[in-house]
Amino acid sequence: MELVVRKTDLLRELQLFQGIVERKNTIPILANVLMEAKGEEVKFLATDLEVGLRSRCAATVAKGGAITVPAKKLYEIVKSLPETDIRIAEDKSGVKVAADRFDSRMQTLPREDFPTLPEGSGGVAVQLPRAGLKEMVSKTQFAITGEDTRYFLNGALFVLKPDSMSLVATDGHRLALVTTKRDGVGKADGGEDAQPILPKKTLGEIARLLMEGDGDVGFERGENHLFFHVGDRMLISRMIDGKFPAYERVIPKGNDKHIEFERDRLTNAVRRVALLSNERSRAVKFELEKNKVDVSSSSPEFGEARETLPVEYTGESMQICFNAQYVLDFLAAVATDIVALELKDEVSQAVMTPIGAEGYEYTYVIMPMRV
Repeated sequence: MELVVRKTDLLRELQLFQGIVERKNTIPILANVLMEAKGEEVKFLATDLEVGLRSRCAATVAKGGAITVPAKKLYEIVKSLPETDIRIAEDKSGVKVAADRFDSRMQTLPREDFPTLPEGSGGVAVQLPRAGLKEMVSKTQFAITGEDTRYFLNGALFVLKPDSMSLVATDGHRLALVTTKRDGVGKADGGEDAQPILPKKTLGEIARLLMEGDGDVGFERGENHLFFHVGDRMLISRMIDGKFPAYERVIPKGNDKHIEFERDRLTNAVRRVALLSNERSRAVKFELEKNKVDVSSSSPEFGEARETLPVEYTGESMQICFNAQYVLDFLAAVATDIVALELKDEVSQAVMTPIGAEGYEYTYVIMPMRV
């Protein structure tokens, strides 16, 4: 294999693979990216066996072929080079990477050892609105546990319907649900009314791919894999086995105490008060009184803190405790000026929602703490 490629083009693609490949693994080939040169382009593929990514970029190919090279080292080398053409050529000792006055030779692993990934389901891709998908991922991925022995909680439930799509994540202490509309373009067999569970890592890589470009995202569902087409790139993800909890039952319907806050003011109050909270529980207390809410914390090690927020509230007095980080995660995920907190009593689930959100519906359920 021998080719010449622009640094900017090569760097852009290699950067996308840095979250895919694993630094520490028992299978050395998984630290490599597969490069295949043919025609007027070079194709890339990397995987950790759970998530894979295919991409391509333009290149001047003098000799076609395929090699696997360490993805992170190649990325670091390319990143360090000046803005110029990069020459990549395979020889008997490995692969030469050169540019300007720089010359290097990298070790390779056999192409035959690289795992085979499916090309796609072969069906017509369902079209997902990019903006809606981006909103869903950013507002749910922090609620995934990532370490639960109940594997179905290590991902988010993707609910795809002809006119809407939703993403649901929970760690057992909170639940995030985002729903956005779609017009049902490109209906595919097995794609509509699907409810696969996406791994947490998949959501992170989707978010990375959506950072640039525009246009809808193509979605296909295979027997064991999901395929997301983002421009010229395709993300391949295994589905998590298991049955996701019946999340509709978790969302309370009878919370009759409604309080609205200025988002920035509530964020700053919780952040300040939490500085003196118990480091293990991170508990902050909300005390509801007429036209005010006191946010407070205390700990034997550090002391106590309190901040009063003026609100429009005429209901009965009550107090309830939450994990400060869970509250802050929600507040950081929304952009509306006003957020609502809906309560029933001191021991029942609370609901937080953004007021005035456009293009999506966001429901955040948070369990109270007993301290």
